[in-house]
Amino acid sequence: MTAGLRPYSSYKDSGFEWLGDVPEHWEIRRNKLFMREINELSEDGSEELLTVSQYTGVTRRRDRQSDEGSLLTNAASLVGYKRVHSGDLVMNIMLAWNGSLGYSPFEGIVSPAYCVFRAKSGVYPQFLHYLFRTPLFTSIFKTVSTGVVESRLRLYPEVFFRLSSLLPPLPEQTAIVRFLDYADTRIRRSIHAKQKLIKLLEEEKQAIIHQAVTRGLDPDVPLKPSGVEWLGDVPEHWDIIALKRVLHKLIDCEHKTAPEIDNSDYRVVRTTAVRKGELQLAGTYCTTEKGFKEWTRRGLPEPGDVIFTREAPAGEACIVPEGYRLCLGQRTVLMKLNPDKYNPQFLVLTIYRGAPEHHIKLASQGSTVGHFNVEDIAALTILAPPLQEQFAIIDHIEKNTLPVVYEIHKIESEITLLREYRTRLISDVVTGKLDVREAAARLPVEADEVDEQEDGEDNDWTEEEGEVGEDYPDGMAMETDENAGEEVEV
Repeated sequence: MTAGLRPYSSYKDSGFEWLGDVPEHWEIRRNKLFMREINELSEDGSEELLTVSQYTGVTRRRDRQSDEGSLLTNAASLVGYKRVHSGDLVMNIMLAWNGSLGYSPFEGIVSPAYCVFRAKSGVYPQFLHYLFRTPLFTSIFKTVSTGVVESRLRLYPEVFFRLSSLLPPLPEQTAIVRFLDYADTRIRRSIHAKQKLIKLLEEEKQAIIHQAVTRGLDPDVPLKPSGVEWLGDVPEHWDIIALKRVLHKLIDCEHKTAPEIDNSDYRVVRTTAVRKGELQLAGTYCTTEKGFKEWTRRGLPEPGDVIFTREAPAGEACIVPEGYRLCLGQRTVLMKLNPDKYNPQFLVLTIYRGAPEHHIKLASQGSTVGHFNVEDIAALTILAPPLQEQFAIIDHIEKNTLPVVYEIHKIESEITLLREYRTRLISDVVTGKLDVREAAARLPVEADEVDEQEDGEDNDWTEEEGEVGEDYPDGMAMETDENAGEEVEV
């Protein structure tokens, strides 16, 4: 498909160092000359609620719901939301620097915190969708955005309008979009197939873990009824107890947002930082020394402690690693274990695939926002093998899941390469490095296809601390427990 693509025959100096040379027949225009801002407001809030993502562009909120009964938004009313027409460009001005903008194929409404733009005649909005999401343009958006810290940078419309963009002739814009849509569909299809394979491997891995943490390693061990319907029989010599019996302390987070700065040695663990049993540093942010002291006054996360998410989503857990000064972000709790009774790694494994799994699924799939209060967490049922047996089970799991984990990492690397290739291809085409006019003309005519969304593409919830954004459009914080802020001695 991309074989034989060549640069254009002649180029000219764009006049902008960051743009470099561009095809000679392309125009360079200020955005205000071919776009205008639209401020039509919903009168009754009944229109389709839309959202914008750095990965998927503009989508319908209901298409991103994981549960049929869950709420589309926490906002009390959608009256006054901004109306969007098909073909408009929607921008989250707080996240334009990471590509959270795009062409809308839908009629609907978006948060009042967003901006809606409409292209004038002679401009194909889908071309702008590709152009403005390239690393070249998002880096410029970041440069001209204003704000104290990176995650709060704002690209205001007047600044956006002063920027210049590339505009090929309209037929060429259309040809470029056709070519990129064709290429993007095939890359997505390939990624989707690889992700399905990863899911199968994950199921194989989880089956190994589940068997080990609920039945142990001896297939002939005497069993006893657990008394828990979803758990079935368990080894006779294992205890069935509440989680609080193996904890020294269960410490709730501060129910407010720690101050954020660009760089420091002190990091706040958001719920997005706790995934699949591991701490993802990309989900943390830096805070001040003063903030760190205040946010650890109830308890300092130490290596070997376990951080658990109460919601957004509920039920993720990880061990506090060595070498970091961490404090709890909102909607997390800290578990300090009794090392003579329970191994933290065994606890994390059992949270995902052991006795607590059923409760966590219920909390995550409820009719409202998945949610645990501190007392719920303390009362979670766990299985407690003798401590030495816990270590043996961990060794068994590591040994037997290693080949599966290796294969998963290999496929994930392939997906990363495909995404990098797609980003580079789009960037080279919309900035005129490659001429696709002939290639686009040779493409077969295809029926409209259902887009295959890549898993994890919509995992871009960066406003979890309750700031103005797509999930909390009115700056409204989520409800907290009645015992919010409590530390539970156990």
